Amino acid sequence: MKKFNVPVIYRSGLISAIKNQRKQADKLKKDFAPTLLDFGTVQIYLARHFGFCYGVENAIEIAFRTVEENEGKRIFLLSEMIHNPQVNADLLERGVQFLQDTKGNALVSLDELTSEDIVIIPAFGTTLSMEAKLNAIGIQTERYNTTCPFVEKVWNRSEQIAQKGYSIVVHGKPSHEETRATFSHTAANTPTVVVSDMEEAKELAKYIIGEKHLEQFYAEFTGRYSVGFDVEKDLQRIGVVNQTTMLASDTQAISDYLKKVMITHYNLTSEALDERFADTRDTLCYATNDNQTAVYQMLEADADFAIVVGGYNSSNTSHLVELCEEKLPTYFIDGPEKISSAKEILHHNFHTKQEVHSINYIPVEEPVRILITSGASCPDAVVEKVIRKITSFFSLERSFDEIAAAIS
Repeated sequence: MKKFNVPVIYRSGLISAIKNQRKQADKLKKDFAPTLLDFGTVQIYLARHFGFCYGVENAIEIAFRTVEENEGKRIFLLSEMIHNPQVNADLLERGVQFLQDTKGNALVSLDELTSEDIVIIPAFGTTLSMEAKLNAIGIQTERYNTTCPFVEKVWNRSEQIAQKGYSIVVHGKPSHEETRATFSHTAANTPTVVVSDMEEAKELAKYIIGEKHLEQFYAEFTGRYSVGFDVEKDLQRIGVVNQTTMLASDTQAISDYLKKVMITHYNLTSEALDERFADTRDTLCYATNDNQTAVYQMLEADADFAIVVGGYNSSNTSHLVELCEEKLPTYFIDGPEKISSAKEILHHNFHTKQEVHSINYIPVEEPVRILITSGASCPDAVVEKVIRKITSFFSLERSFDEIAAAIS
């Protein structure tokens, strides 16, 4: 896999050593068990896979290189490069400006841009209409496009099944940049509708089987169906794709459910299934799959609590939190500064979108066992700082140097 030139400030000597050791010992990535960092009084179970993925490293390399090579030019990011506060803050410090917020609301008017300006397309991609607007100004969007190749894979797969006459059901968060971009690209080729979860998929199914009046659809899915969508006709042949950072199990469950609906409603045999339901295969990216599988394995360890590190608006990170919450107390933080002491931690509740202040989160009895992972847009350097902050509250029986030496 390609190596990227990512700023050293995002790297971690300790975590790089751990990842390299695990990679050499498990080149086929069959072992998803966590790495145990045993400091004696505190034991850290570090997920097998976490941190920067291919798409994120690609985006960061392009963005920082663009800044370095275009001194004196105005450089804009269409929206956040990735959903990580440290990386976005670093780009802002280098003079990069955001054109939009994460919901697509304008921060800088396109009327202020000229053909001499540079606009970087973020890893999530963008809509066809935005590309057209920028191109009309004379801005070459393809030159500084950091769209993740795994997002483009979803677009390509959607186009393939659209050519076979299927409509597209997108499983994603309707307001997320990636889902908005995917919706735009799929809707340009075929009727498209977005569902955010299983409950909405079940409601969509009621239109397929005729249980709900067709006119209700337009109110229920306002803003989430393509122009000219014909409920009666366009739900007869469907395929399911997704925002690449959704929970794999959720997407699979939605796909299986809608497939079963089509089989039952149209009385299909397995041989005739493709007449109504496209084989889209899994369109989650490899990193999302690996990170989620690694969390499942990590949760098999006997632990007191979990810490998940990443941007609060990061979809893939919130899903890791969701998995951890099912088993044990979980603290979602975006950096070590949220850990103020051994007794207090400020963490994010992604359900309510608010930060929560918790006390006495570390148990008294030792050894304390902690699970740690991070999202695909979180620098390893931040994760190491979190580990060092947590371990600073203990009288360690083994030092970081001893742990590092044992790894190498």
